[in-house]
Amino acid sequence: MRVVIVTESFPPDVNGVAHCALQTARHLVDRGHAPLVVAPASPKSSALPGPGGSPLTGEGLDALAPCPVVRVPSLPLPGYPQVRVALPSRRVAAAITAHRADIVHLASPFVLGVRGMTAAARLGIPAVAVYQTDLAGYARTYMGAGEAAAWRRIRSVHAAADRTLAPSSAALRDLETHGVPRVQLWPRGVDTVRFRPELRDESIRRELAPNGELIVGYVGRLAPEKHVELLAGVCGLDGVRVVVVGDGPSEATLHGALPGAAFLGRRTGDELARIFASLDVFAHTGPFETFCQTVQEAMASGVPVVAPAAGGPLDLVTHGRTGLLVPPGDADAVRDAVRTLAADPALRAAYGDAGRTTVEGRTWAAVGDQLIGHYADVLAARQTAVAA
Repeated sequence: MRVVIVTESFPPDVNGVAHCALQTARHLVDRGHAPLVVAPASPKSSALPGPGGSPLTGEGLDALAPCPVVRVPSLPLPGYPQVRVALPSRRVAAAITAHRADIVHLASPFVLGVRGMTAAARLGIPAVAVYQTDLAGYARTYMGAGEAAAWRRIRSVHAAADRTLAPSSAALRDLETHGVPRVQLWPRGVDTVRFRPELRDESIRRELAPNGELIVGYVGRLAPEKHVELLAGVCGLDGVRVVVVGDGPSEATLHGALPGAAFLGRRTGDELARIFASLDVFAHTGPFETFCQTVQEAMASGVPVVAPAAGGPLDLVTHGRTGLLVPPGDADAVRDAVRTLAADPALRAAYGDAGRTTVEGRTWAAVGDQLIGHYADVLAARQTAVAA
């Protein structure tokens, strides 16, 4: 199959949409298909180390991508420069046409994805839309209103697709409740080779907790919708060190809200995997996760999880077996859950072992094959409709 992946974000961006798009492209190449990625241009300042340590900018990094990448001009989102918004461009339709796409994959379509959907419809090419971002929740967080408008936008985009793929049961229910048709479940994979318990690093632990404290970690964007400030009560527990990995617009505020916490900034790859495995407890606080990849990475690392009983974590965390689910937005519940785990090393070990066992079959190869199955179903249905 020749697949064009139109994504709102792609590496060097670090977020769930970018990571999933990259893994999808890799798997398609591995299975002998021909993907092409269309993504917003990245800022030249987003330099990452390349081979031999030389810096690579956003577009330079595309040389390491598993397939060709077409970049569309973009601007930073006001107040949140880590998020890029694509500008109007004819490159989307031109790329789909030039690639002779059999199917168009829309990753978290909102701005660029709408143009991808329009181009696919005009060219008569089937499209699969992957729902990944709780835009209604973001509207409530950032504007205090606008949920209805966000759902109208989501519904109009996804209703035009041949199939919408939801990452979790909660997301699937939300989509169906708000009138999005033809929705099916497609979860996310995890790299169980990169993320594994054996990477627990005592040197990292000594650096982060020199007095032998229990290490409670958060990994993710530092933004208002993540509600990382709910870890304030955990910072007050005796013998506990909170470690925050990530960056974003809330970072300065969180330094004041989480006294004594260690802020490590953005970490990726093998370094991030070692940090995950060196935690004693992983705590996630965001209530708007359609999936929550970091929870799955913590489980793969053999770390017990505390997460809100909302959205994606409901599918990932089995309460009382792999971790503890708490009411969303309840800082006291987060603190009490961590306190329970801090007091019981055997319980932490049991939850961590069960979490690792749970995710061992959730590889990117396994879920990538599921995605190819969805593509095949959509293509067959479109061919049947054309023949009729």
